[in-house]
Amino acid sequence: MNDRYRIDVIAGDGIGQEVVPAAIRCVDEVAKAEGFGVEWRHRDWGSERYLKDGQMMPSDGIEQLRDGDGILLGAVGMPGIPDHVTLWGLLIPIRREFLQYVNLRPVRVLPGVASPLRDAAGLDVVVVRENVEGEYSEVGGRVYRGRAEEMATQQAIFTRAGVERVARFACQTARARSGALVSATKSNGIIHTMPFWDEIVSEVAAEFEDVRLQSVLVDALAARAVLNPQSLDVIVASNLFGDILSDLLAGVAGSIGVAPSANLNPSREFPSMFEPVHGSAPDIAGRGVANPVGQMWASAMMLAHIGQRRAADRLVAAFEAVLAAGVRTPDLGGSAGTAEFTDAVLGQIRAQQPG
Repeated sequence: MNDRYRIDVIAGDGIGQEVVPAAIRCVDEVAKAEGFGVEWRHRDWGSERYLKDGQMMPSDGIEQLRDGDGILLGAVGMPGIPDHVTLWGLLIPIRREFLQYVNLRPVRVLPGVASPLRDAAGLDVVVVRENVEGEYSEVGGRVYRGRAEEMATQQAIFTRAGVERVARFACQTARARSGALVSATKSNGIIHTMPFWDEIVSEVAAEFEDVRLQSVLVDALAARAVLNPQSLDVIVASNLFGDILSDLLAGVAGSIGVAPSANLNPSREFPSMFEPVHGSAPDIAGRGVANPVGQMWASAMMLAHIGQRRAADRLVAAFEAVLAAGVRTPDLGGSAGTAEFTDAVLGQIRAQQPG
């Protein structure tokens, strides 16, 4: 375990410029308490750069990140720039170049956050989403543009290696929890890729005697996530299905605005990237009311990944204590601003008992 880490910071757009500095303050505080340091390498990449240079990040951006220990991302997106431009110009190239093939999304009901369900007590789910292939491939195109017969094709790409590695990660995650693993499928309607997915996930799960695999059609699984979310523990899903299910579960837990996400390169050959799930929220940007919990939680996931588990636990305990005390931003029905909430979290960190 190191005593100093290099973390690249891409605050990005909108409220990313507000919640990232808030999270950095908290990480620095737990780092001081735990006796390690963080070197923050700030990158001015995002939509403003695109408007000036025509690129979300410089041509050698990937190389600039390669020797870091992690990447902390805020949010990307700006009105007037299509989402596919901002995502494919920054986030997705980083995920793919650094083989961040696991998108890890923990979901649980936080203190003081009300679920829309009558009873969501005990909801605690981890979604393991395949992150670099599947339905979000680059294979396809458009022809006859602007004509009546214009056509678009999009081809899903599922490789044996890609499905095996995300299934293995999911099995390891399930083994460390309850042992229950649900695989999202749609093999009754998608005739090639989904049976292929099912076969490989089943083969991998058979290697884990302590993992109980259940394959569930994704539409039924979406209903189950609403009607009986406590029955779920670890879900493994393709890129598209995992994207949808993780957002659905975050909504069930009360707010997508507090949900974190980790883009992991499990082999640690390349740096991993950590981000909140929320967008850039241009409607509230600059008003000082953005909720920093998702960014803080993502930062805690980053700390755990680089080997500072105790610091990660301290950070999570601090923002949970603040929420439990009733300090909340307007999106959660409170009146605290970003700075007030962050100051309260810092106070909790300082008040924690050593160790």
